[in-house]
Amino acid sequence: MREIGIMEVGGFRVGHAQDLDAATGCTVILCDRMSPAGLDVRGGGPASRESQILSPVAAAEGINAVLLSGGSAFGLDAAGGVQRYLEERDIGFETGAARVPLVSQSCLFDLGVGRKDIRPGAAMAYAACENAGYGAPAQGNAGAGTGCSVGKYRGMGRAMKSGFGTYALQAGTLKVGALVAVNALGDVCGPDGQPIAGLLNEEKTGLSSTLEELFRDVDLAAGLPGGNTTLGVVVTNARLDKTRLTKVAGMAHNGYARAIRPVHTTADGDSIYALSLGDLPGDVNVVGVMAAQAMERAIVRAVQSARSAYGLTGWRELNS
Repeated sequence: MREIGIMEVGGFRVGHAQDLDAATGCTVILCDRMSPAGLDVRGGGPASRESQILSPVAAAEGINAVLLSGGSAFGLDAAGGVQRYLEERDIGFETGAARVPLVSQSCLFDLGVGRKDIRPGAAMAYAACENAGYGAPAQGNAGAGTGCSVGKYRGMGRAMKSGFGTYALQAGTLKVGALVAVNALGDVCGPDGQPIAGLLNEEKTGLSSTLEELFRDVDLAAGLPGGNTTLGVVVTNARLDKTRLTKVAGMAHNGYARAIRPVHTTADGDSIYALSLGDLPGDVNVVGVMAAQAMERAIVRAVQSARSAYGLTGWRELNS
């Protein structure tokens, strides 16, 4: 197995749009053709649109696009911009009366960074579609990663900047990749299991440990701090139906669990989509294992690519 570029998986385009002053943005994945998709939500606070059509018992056999957005539930309006872009190009599910673009969307909470009164909307999502291409997408402070942060257990004053990341793997002819906007309550760990970004110490000279501080607290009656949610998309050239893709999305959450600690809390809306973009025969277990590994590494890349911004320290600056 070897690393490849995310766009080598094939069958899709990626586009970012963002408002750097307001610290928010969105990222669209446009499928070259209507593609089977699955979804697995593990966090307790998701914000999503057209998620039910991905249920294995729903009638829809595929979707046209996935949108990852900032803005919390306010950002759900943005999917309308993707629909308009696709409708203008006569792309969508044929109903007999009209072609209806099927766009699934999930939002993360970035209202605590930048401006809370400016959120991604239809215009921004339409711009992301116009920006979409087959070249490698920007990582770090871009698209849905613009307002992302990690390590928020003690508030934004000790959090760190995170962002958007990608990673892809190939085994034989099978290709599996991950795209992720990392906006977690917890810390992010490297392949050796050691934290590389997250909760800063009180002096902001290095890292503390969210898990250790969590375990010190006896009374959590006030609840965990909100403002989180990590959003991921798995892409593969394997031909899988949405039942198997739902399993792949679930297995990809193992990548979240390896890289983010704690993860899947009630204060996170952690979600992963999985898209089948090719016709290669592929085993769901192999694809799922590769997806988890790609997702883990994409998460690490997201924080290592992020630059300091909005009063939040980035990985590069912390380690310089």
